[in-house]
Amino acid sequence: MLLRHLRYLLAVADNGGFTRAAEVLHVSQPTLSQQIRQLEETLGVVLFDRTSRTVTPTDAGQAYIECARRVLVELAAGKRALHDVKDLSRGTLRLAMTPTFMAYLVGPIVRDYTARFPNIHLEIFELSMDDIEMGLADDSLDIAIAFDHFRNPDLESIPAFVETLALMVGREHPLYDCRKALTTEQVAELDFALLTPDFATRVCIDEYFTKAKITPKVVIEVNSVNTLLEVIRHTGVATILPEPIATQDRALYKLEMKDKAPQRGASLLRRKNNYHNAASVAFVELVQGTIGK
Repeated sequence: MLLRHLRYLLAVADNGGFTRAAEVLHVSQPTLSQQIRQLEETLGVVLFDRTSRTVTPTDAGQAYIECARRVLVELAAGKRALHDVKDLSRGTLRLAMTPTFMAYLVGPIVRDYTARFPNIHLEIFELSMDDIEMGLADDSLDIAIAFDHFRNPDLESIPAFVETLALMVGREHPLYDCRKALTTEQVAELDFALLTPDFATRVCIDEYFTKAKITPKVVIEVNSVNTLLEVIRHTGVATILPEPIATQDRALYKLEMKDKAPQRGASLLRRKNNYHNAASVAFVELVQGTIGK
C-alpha cells in the first residue's frame, strides 16, 4: 500500500464517486478504480458501496477513511517539521481569529509579530469557532486566538487574556458622551443592534442579559462585525462588543454600567500532541508576553 492509495481513497470519499474524483486527481477513471481495488484486496475488505448512483463508503470503508485522514495530517505536519527553521529566518504561520478579535486585535498583533520576525510569511483567516476547530484538527491552521470553550478533545487551550465586553454607542445616539454609569433599568430601555445568535460573542451577551434579568430590545441583528459597527456609527442604537473596539477613531463611545461588564476568557488554541513549528511557538510567546500581561 502506498500514500497514493490513501489520497485516491479520500478523493473518492470526498467527491462522492469515481468520475469526479478522477477529474480532481487528473487521472483516468479506470486507473483510479484499479487503485481502489488494489487497496481493497490488500485490506481484505470492500471500502465502497458501488450499487447505487452515488458511491458511498461501507462501514469498514468509513472507519478506514477516518484513519487515512489522520495519517495524511500527521505526514503533512512531519513534512513541515523538516522545513522548519528554528532561527525564524524563514517560515510560515497560519493564524485564525474569530470575527470580534479580528476587529481590534489583528492589527497590533501583526504589527508586533512582523516587527520581530519580518521573514515569516503570515496567512491570516477570520473564521467562526466551528471552522477554527475544524482547521486546527485537519492541520490547515497552526494556531488560533479564540474562546476558551471548545468541543474537540484533540485541541489544547493556552490561556491568553481576559476580554471585557462593553456597552457602546455612536455619535447619533443621545447618550453619546454620557458620563454617568447606567443602571440595569436604563440599559433595559435601550434599543440594541447585536450580532446574530450564531456568534460566540452573542452567546456571551445573552448570558449577561439573562443574569442581569434584562429582556433586551433587539431591533437589528447583523451577521458581520464590520457591518454592525457601521450600523452603530450611523444610527441611534446601542451594542455590546469587546471594549477596545470603542475608540474615537471609530466614532464609538463606551457607556459605563453600574453592573459589572461581561467578561470571557480568550485562549490560544492548537492541536494536542502535534509538531508546533518555530513560528507558532514564537507567536504564543509574543501573545503571552504582551496581551497576556
